[in-house]
Amino acid sequence: MNQIDVRQAENKKEIKDFINLPWEIYTDNDAWVPPLISDFKKYIMGLTNSMNQSGPNIKLIAYSDSKPVARLIVGINEHLNELKEYREGYISLFESIDNHDVSDAILTVAQKWLKEKGMDTIIGPLSLPGGEDNRGFIIDNFKDPTMIMGSYNQPYYNTLFTGFGFEKYQDCYAYTMRFDREINERYLRLVPYAKKKYKFDLHKIDMKNMTKEMEDIKTIIREAMPEEWADFVPPTDEEIQIIADGIIPIADPNLIYIARTNDGRPIGFNLTLPDYNQVLKRMNGKLFPTGILKYLYYKRKINRARFFVLFVVPEYRKKGVPSAIYIESFNAARENGYIYGEGSTIWEYNDIMMRDIETFGGERYKTYRIYKKKILSDD
Repeated sequence: MNQIDVRQAENKKEIKDFINLPWEIYTDNDAWVPPLISDFKKYIMGLTNSMNQSGPNIKLIAYSDSKPVARLIVGINEHLNELKEYREGYISLFESIDNHDVSDAILTVAQKWLKEKGMDTIIGPLSLPGGEDNRGFIIDNFKDPTMIMGSYNQPYYNTLFTGFGFEKYQDCYAYTMRFDREINERYLRLVPYAKKKYKFDLHKIDMKNMTKEMEDIKTIIREAMPEEWADFVPPTDEEIQIIADGIIPIADPNLIYIARTNDGRPIGFNLTLPDYNQVLKRMNGKLFPTGILKYLYYKRKINRARFFVLFVVPEYRKKGVPSAIYIESFNAARENGYIYGEGSTIWEYNDIMMRDIETFGGERYKTYRIYKKKILSDD
């Protein structure tokens, strides 16, 4: 291979090449889902996440013979580093042809950039700050469909990373489940009993009052997020608004619940979204000229959903609130025509959520690996 040129993607052509590279990487790969190009451009520019507010970042693209062959975003989440006393940088949206020279070249530039900014560790691939998407490399299941905001990669990506010196940091899991099945009678009896005994109820999210709803969600996250979770910080008000802006256009209010005590205290919530990847798969990244028609048609045929998160404040975790949310959202999914779901991505240290989802029939079917590399003095 000729000389590899790694540069920051800044001008119009470089940004276009950054966006379009996956179409070359995943040609004829049915499990990959093309993003909507107009939305993805906003995403990588930090307009629909908190990447730019969290710290410095750059988009890198590698060329060989004037052809794009690799890309990634490298950045620093200063909020996380300050709270946890880290000196870590992250890598996201890595794509590359199957060539160690190419991947080493772009990873070397990323590592040098982080080292110059005083970082001592690289973590990745991670979601961009404020996101719940594109996390980790799949290591075991490259055939099943990629769900909304899920990541996909070629199997050789793991080899490219380990060849550069990355080691396993954490695994995250995805669980599959069917909605067209019966729930254990024991749990159906448990929920009304728990609601009465512990004085709480569930409410579908009120899309007409999102300011109040997001305030309650923010309160729950801040009370429920364990301090020992090494990779998370409570969202800022600005991040909460970004999340709300992203949810409203695609949410099915039948699938999102907030648990509150009888006196109005918010104590838990879930985020479950329809799998719009079933629509995006048909659009090939474009709204026009026919993409918008495909969107309107296939939107009505979505029958999959992804369960993203479930937060419950500590004193209510063993009082039936998680079970109530699971059962209500499960029944609502079935009643509204969803037949298949995914719960993801659950970090391997989150024993409670894995146990809950397995109790309700979830079966682990994908593993996403996040890697870590120390930046040495001679790197």
